[in-house]
Parts: sequence; structure tokens; C-alpha cells
Amino acid sequence: MPIVLSETDADGIVTITLNDPETRNAISGLPMIEGLLEALEAAEADPKARVIVLTGSGSAFSSGGNIKAMSPGQGLVDEVPAQTRRNYKTGIQRLPLAFEALELPVIAAVNGPAIGAGCDLTLMCDVRIAGQSAKFAESFVRLGIIPGDGGAWLLPRAVGFAKASEMALTGDLVGADEALRIGLVSRVVEDGALLDEARAMARRIAANPPHATRMTKRLLRQAWNNTLSAVLDMSAAMQAVAHHTDDYHAALARMNAGQGRASSKRP
Repeated sequence: MPIVLSETDADGIVTITLNDPETRNAISGLPMIEGLLEALEAAEADPKARVIVLTGSGSAFSSGGNIKAMSPGQGLVDEVPAQTRRNYKTGIQRLPLAFEALELPVIAAVNGPAIGAGCDLTLMCDVRIAGQSAKFAESFVRLGIIPGDGGAWLLPRAVGFAKASEMALTGDLVGADEALRIGLVSRVVEDGALLDEARAMARRIAANPPHATRMTKRLLRQAWNNTLSAVLDMSAAMQAVAHHTDDYHAALARMNAGQGRASSKRP
């Protein structure tokens, strides 16, 4: 069975599932990293794909690093520190860069604990929906290490600097309701309804013109690290493209037709 599963439905919703329940979907190993990167690349290249839903198999979203494979000479950790640095750059650090480059929107359907790198993986997504049993922890400090996968950049942008500092410096667990309160997730649903809720949101996104959807995601991502002036320039350029797409003309025609029908019904 593949370590990462991917399937696309008729609406263009790509469901990517981390599929290593024995390690609770640990993502520090190269097979999981490569499998996820390949699934993302295939989805991005598929002209029928509209939205990605990312989730985990079994009872966890992702446990982050596999503790059993974190001794020197195993996994990303080498006997030589300089090689460990290279392993991070050519291994898990490829994930945040891949998510940043994606034009397809990604919804994390967090079906259980998302710990350490698993928590950071949810932060790489555009939208996070949590099942009631979801738990989050930026727990690297408890192992005597730091967020090596971009978490120090991602977490403050989701919850603010003070709360990110609290999470990263204590390593405390944050439950689903607390995650909703601090803005780590956008909604919490019953566990049994999680995938249905995530796919329903994905369908609402997929129903919009795809070019505008991709550009909106790209604009939001770029706006994180740019000045207002730079974002306005980028927005003008993207808008110039959007106004000349078939999607725009079709949507405009539908709205004008709808307004015409509404006007004809007025007394």
C-alpha cells in the first residue's frame, strides 16, 4: 500500500492521505516526504484538479517526527552535524517550499493529533478544519530541538507572535476548541463529519473560476511578505489578466442574466 494516497473526484477535489498509521503518519522519513511531494506535484499538473484536501489515515493527522528514527545515523540525523543540515534542506524543508509554490488551494482536514512537524504541516495549508479529537503541539522544545521545517515562520502568521511563542516554548497541547479560539483552525466539526465538511468547502471553492481561484491564492501568499505598494502592483497585474479570461466573461454573463431575470420579476 502506498505511503501517500491520492484520489481525484468528478468535482476536481484531490484527496491526499498520509497513509502510515503504524507511525501515526510521521513525516520525517524520506518515503513520506517524497510521496507527499509527488502527490502535490501530480495534483498541480492535473488540469482537472481544483482543490486539495489533505488528511491522515488512522487516528492521527501526523505525529511529526518518528521518535524511533531520530538517533544519530537514522533518518535526517547524521553523525556529522553539517550533513544533518544538508539532510534537512534536501528533506523535510522541501515541503514548505512546495506548499508555498502551489497554486491549488489546500484544505487540511485534521483528523487527530498534529504534533511537531505534523502541526507545521497543517500550517503549510491554506485552510484548516479540525475534527473534535484534533490536537496540536509545537513540541520540538520537549525533545531539545527547534522547529526545523519552517514552523518558526509559519506559526506566528497563524496565531500571532505571543501565542506562537507560548506554544513553541512550552510544547503544550492545544485542543480543537482552543485551536479555533486562537485562529489556528477556521472551524471545528464532529470527527465523523470532518471529511464531508472539508470536501463540501472544497466544492464551494472549486465552483469558482479556476484561474481567479489560483491567482487569489497566489496573491494572498505573496501579500504575506510584501509591502502594500508591491501588493497593489501585483493585484493590478493579476486583475488585468483576470479581466481577459473566458471564466470572467462567462461569470459576468451569468450574473447579468441573473440580474435581468430578477428585474423582470419586480412589479
